[in-house]
Order: sequence, then C-alpha cells, then structure tokens
Amino acid sequence: MKKFESTCIIDDDPIFIYGTKRVMKEVGFCNKIMVFNNGQDAIEALTEMVGQNKELPEIIFVDLNMPIMNGWEFLEDFVKIPNKNRKAVTVYIISSSVDPRDLERVKNYEVVNNYILKPISSKDLEDILNSLR
Repeated sequence: MKKFESTCIIDDDPIFIYGTKRVMKEVGFCNKIMVFNNGQDAIEALTEMVGQNKELPEIIFVDLNMPIMNGWEFLEDFVKIPNKNRKAVTVYIISSSVDPRDLERVKNYEVVNNYILKPISSKDLEDILNSLR
C-alpha cells in the first residue's frame, strides 16, 4: 500500500501526539512526521518551506484548541500561503469537541477534508489512505 511522503500534526497535547505517531507507524501512514505545538509555529515553518520552494506536507492534522494560535486562526492564515503545492494539501481537523457549531464552521473551509474526533484510530488513518489513493 502506498503511503504519504509527509504529514504534519499541529497539536499542543504531547500524549495525543505520541499516540498519533505510534498509530501512524503501525499502519505505515507516511515517511516523515512534522509536529508543531501551535498554529503560529506551523504557519511560520510552512511559510518558510514555501519560501525555500519545498513541498508542503500532503496531510495536515490540526487541533482546534491550542494556545498562541488555535486551529481556526491557523486555517485563516494557511489558506493565504501562496503556493502551487498548497492545493495538494489535505487538512483534517482533529478535536475532542463534538460541538455542532464547530462541525458546521468546518464547512466554511474548502481546504478541510474532514473532522476527526480524538484520539485518531488506525481505522481513521487507513480510511484516509484509502480515500486519497
């Protein structure tokens, strides 16, 4: 089964990050995992990658509730990154929130493919691999 080249996790919860990386390895999800603890760090790094003409990660998992810059603010800035590769990036919201307003708000972002409830399971990752291949 084919896997992604690189994935980005934007979350401030070290236990979630650890668990997600472990599940990614189990299912052979990707070759490289980038981790950022808030949206600001992620935007700066992704913008820098664009400046260096590097490809952005194919998959981005972003948490909604984080300090400094939350998931919504990250999305606002992310869609402004001028990059030929940004269109090839698929964003998934990961959250422990089942707030219907969040689920509704996600629909305003074309770049967001889906909303995944924490924790991410191996089935979630396999579904993503299957749907995008």
